[in-house]
Amino acid sequence: MVKTISSLQNPFIKQLVQLKEKSKLRKQTGLFVIEGKRELSLAIKSNYSIETLYYYADLFSASEAASLETYGIDVIEITKAVYGKVAHRETTEGIIAVAKAKDFDLKNLKFKSKTPLILVAEAPEKPGNIGALLRTADAANVDAIIISNPLTDVYNPNIIRSSVGGVFTVPIAMGTSEEVIEYLKIQNISIYAATLQDSVVYDSIDFKKATALVVGTESTGLSELWREAATVKIRIPMQGKIDSMNVSVAAGILIFEAKRQRKFS
Repeated sequence: MVKTISSLQNPFIKQLVQLKEKSKLRKQTGLFVIEGKRELSLAIKSNYSIETLYYYADLFSASEAASLETYGIDVIEITKAVYGKVAHRETTEGIIAVAKAKDFDLKNLKFKSKTPLILVAEAPEKPGNIGALLRTADAANVDAIIISNPLTDVYNPNIIRSSVGGVFTVPIAMGTSEEVIEYLKIQNISIYAATLQDSVVYDSIDFKKATALVVGTESTGLSELWREAATVKIRIPMQGKIDSMNVSVAAGILIFEAKRQRKFS
């Protein structure tokens, strides 16, 4: 028989709210929150372990909820008042799940291709930008996205929302810039750093070999560490009055040039 929670003071509901709001608790518990049918489906397909599903029966049927029990998920019905308290947005289709975070250590990356295409983002901070980078990486089916010197928890609800679930579909790794550079060099992956200084136009480069495309923040660009480590420094020609563009747009241009060269394979 499905359990029902109707009290806003229930300890499970309190924890759910805190997991949404507190990055520190997410790191301490190794748990995070997923909202929405598409996001939950993508997480399950990507072998995320889902611990608990909370559903509001007016928006998500009991039969749908029961079907998820086959994945070993603890299913709990919640009332309208509780759903209104825990939902991050109104269009989450009546379901909120608690899942186990994955380990984003570099050593866990596995590439099917001998010439992987990787996006590296140095110290991205804005959830919207990180979400857009993940969404772009998914659209191009890159082999991985690596975040160096991470400043923001990728399980932030705003990142999950803005990535449209891309946080679950793209292999992710994290590390310091030093660790990431060392990893790329050990793997014989060429480093193409997007920067204005001493750079060549991006479409003059052969991206068909093992490639890491590295982008920095819009405000400060890439650090000197990455510029020095670059195999080649590349730039996107600017024809307007502004000398920079949104980091996800820049990443998209570079990634899809690489994909074009690879005949989108």
